[in-house]
Amino acid sequence: MKFYQSSLYLGFLFLLSSCGAYFNQPVAPSQSRIGETTSKTETLKNLPQPEEPVVVGVYNFKDQTGQYKSVENGSTFSTAVPQGATTMLIKALEDSKWFTPIERENLSNLLNERNIIRSTRQEYTGDNNGQPNLPPLLYAGILLEGGIISYDSNIITGGYGARYFGTGGSTQYRQDRITIYLRAVSTSNGKILKTVYVSKTILSQALDASLFKYVKFQRLLEVETGITKNEPIQLAIQNAIENAVESLIIEGIEDNLWSTKDGDETNEALVSLYNERKREEENTLLYNRKQAQSVMNHSIAISGNGPVLNADFSKKTLGGGAGIKYSYKASPKFDIGLKGDYLYFTGGESFNKSYVSSNFQIGYTILPLDNLTPYIYGGVGGIFDLDSPEEELTEDTSGLNLQYGIALKYNINPHLAFFVGAENNHTNKDTIDNVVNGVRDDFYYNFNIGLEWRFGKNIK
Repeated sequence: MKFYQSSLYLGFLFLLSSCGAYFNQPVAPSQSRIGETTSKTETLKNLPQPEEPVVVGVYNFKDQTGQYKSVENGSTFSTAVPQGATTMLIKALEDSKWFTPIERENLSNLLNERNIIRSTRQEYTGDNNGQPNLPPLLYAGILLEGGIISYDSNIITGGYGARYFGTGGSTQYRQDRITIYLRAVSTSNGKILKTVYVSKTILSQALDASLFKYVKFQRLLEVETGITKNEPIQLAIQNAIENAVESLIIEGIEDNLWSTKDGDETNEALVSLYNERKREEENTLLYNRKQAQSVMNHSIAISGNGPVLNADFSKKTLGGGAGIKYSYKASPKFDIGLKGDYLYFTGGESFNKSYVSSNFQIGYTILPLDNLTPYIYGGVGGIFDLDSPEEELTEDTSGLNLQYGIALKYNINPHLAFFVGAENNHTNKDTIDNVVNGVRDDFYYNFNIGLEWRFGKNIK
């Protein structure tokens, strides 16, 4: 009992220590500060210098979702996302040093102010002769268009918790998702030069722990603590916009729209690193499901076995053994194979015996491109006695073997996977344990853990 209580207390402390915000709770008003940066801000600032900054205009990079903030009761007129995305985009363009953004969002204000300057000069001087002209406005060679096109709430929710004798804790989480598009348009001919698309998840978490316990007669101890943390939407949008600007710059380099100051060698290195990251991100589905880039059509698996003989003994123990399997994938999901196992059965007071089994199997991989996938299989074959000489046998202890099982595979890389599994094996003999009792044939469970090596042709 003390062991379980100690474990729960340790888990309680771990729950608290897992959230850094818990130990930085606000207890007093704070002063204004320079705005927070994101992980992409430094990346933008550290990009190589451009050969020549590009003059760009941004008229409106707006919220195109039309969504209002959801509330549990009633209605609200607050929008789901901030309406200042144009300002965030201009700041990201400025940070990158690759663009010279010009004022276009409030162009009418700029033109009115220039007219005021001209009229004031004329009014106080009588005429404009001899007065310097206002410098001409810059014009953009490229327009940046697009906006926030999607805000999806609660794309995944979940949590977990445990409680034992009044002591426990729980956590809940929720993910939202925001998506933006950014495109570059040539002002000389209206051609769309490049379009990039970026999405960003927004995480909300809640952690809580509680203790409800009688410490002595009529003395009740009750303790509760918790914290809820919501990722700011503004920082999520800022991160997505900065990522889009970085992608636009590097994809523009790849398409020879512009270049770095250092020339081709720097261009190629920058594009190569970006394409590697892009391939990895394109192979990651929603909910952060990473996808394999290849599936090989041959594999060899080796495993350690832990068989449990379920026969006529009341005492059932875990034995040992090893196995090897060759598989051929007819498709990314279906495979056929041959499997051989060495099985050392134990049970009863002193029973131990060695068998080998050989089976033809058909398997099905449920998520063949995911890093973590369930795998189900079934097969038929035989099980053969290794210990008893044939002339000493009064009953045939070898027989047919029908098996089915499930495994969980984790792909370490395209060529190597780790797996754990469990299977059920039915025989047509009641003599596997050298005892005949009742009408039910002997069967056994087999637990295994091992590695699978893949090779051959890519069939993705």
